Amino acid sequence: MLRKIIFLCFGLFFVLSCQNDEAENSRNEKSVEEIRTGGGISDIIRNPISSDKPLDTINVAKMVFKETTYDYGRVKQGDVVSHTFKFRNEGLVPLLITNARSTCGCTVPKWPEEPIEPGEDGEIKVRFNTAGKKNQNNKPVYITANTYPTETKIYLAGWVED
Repeated sequence: MLRKIIFLCFGLFFVLSCQNDEAENSRNEKSVEEIRTGGGISDIIRNPISSDKPLDTINVAKMVFKETTYDYGRVKQGDVVSHTFKFRNEGLVPLLITNARSTCGCTVPKWPEEPIEPGEDGEIKVRFNTAGKKNQNNKPVYITANTYPTETKIYLAGWVED
């Protein structure tokens, strides 16, 4: 009987201490209403994919390219093709590019690491080494950012001669 009372007291103490932690955490958190930016959009960057809420496709960054495909024409095998893709953030929040990748090591993208503010321009530089790549080539670059959808594709295309 004494063992049951001690066990019950310990369980009650544990439950009450957890409730105090939750109350303390809720006092430290700010509500959405408390996070104001003078009538503008919140400084919080919204990522529609990492959220468990309904998708917010309006208040995201929007990467708009001047061109999504660069046709480099005909080149000799072994040449290195370089091109700079220019874009503008036409969204409402800063654009954060987290990754840019290709399907092979022959195509290497370089992207800005700093945020691109709404209305500002940025660029992604892509180099394609044609060694061992004969005939028609269409090399995609996949860009991951806080946009909707989160992945955008740009391409280098052309013909590689012997």
